[in-house]
Amino acid sequence: MMQVDLNCDLGESFGNYKLGDDETILPLITSANVACGFHAGDQHVMNQTVEIAKQHNIHIGAHPGFQDLIGFGRRNIDVTPQEVYDLIIYQLGALSAFCKIHDTKLYHVKPHGALYQMGAKDSKIADAIVKAIKDFDDQLFLVGLSNSELIKSCKRLDLKYKSEVFADRAYEDDGQLVSRKKDGALITDTQQAVNQVLKMVKESKVTSINGKEIDIEADTICVHGDGEHALNFVKEIIKQFKSEGIEIKALN
Repeated sequence: MMQVDLNCDLGESFGNYKLGDDETILPLITSANVACGFHAGDQHVMNQTVEIAKQHNIHIGAHPGFQDLIGFGRRNIDVTPQEVYDLIIYQLGALSAFCKIHDTKLYHVKPHGALYQMGAKDSKIADAIVKAIKDFDDQLFLVGLSNSELIKSCKRLDLKYKSEVFADRAYEDDGQLVSRKKDGALITDTQQAVNQVLKMVKESKVTSINGKEIDIEADTICVHGDGEHALNFVKEIIKQFKSEGIEIKALN
């Protein structure tokens, strides 16, 4: 039986601002990427998200990003590799503390937004991310864009990884994600999203925004928790995967 992980970026509410439908989505997925207070989330939301994830036996991952609440961590920031290393360590420490008090563990790390995209393209940024994760806990997985510099860095520096694909994002011809600033970057049609992930899992291919067939490795599928159609996407992916005999299973 084919197996694939289903992850979602969660814990992104902040203070009085609620984002996403975490409590409904969490029981349906297998891995949760929890915001660590820089791009989104706060100490209360982190604590609550870890507690709910444990209740549903969901694998918890850290979702560290740039310290950019107003831009939701999606704006590129001119940083050195050392600055990247330090911000990863800081955020892993914060989330790991909440995991400890709930007697659960951290399984993986998935960089957020602009940090993820920069690491996917820049080998020095990728190496800083991977080195920070490995120095913090060399048993953690990195979750990174399939075929990107993040995955190459894991291979160079000997860190476990899972190649990630996206249900709700379009791809460029080179395998990078289409910028959110471009038309067509976000997939909003449920069946289109399901068709895309089915093709990635069953055929290891995705069709780019320009119609090019790209080879891709799908260990884990992401649905963005802040997306308007996130819950529908998750439910329909689970339904159609079941009918295709594809098992949704957590990273291990």
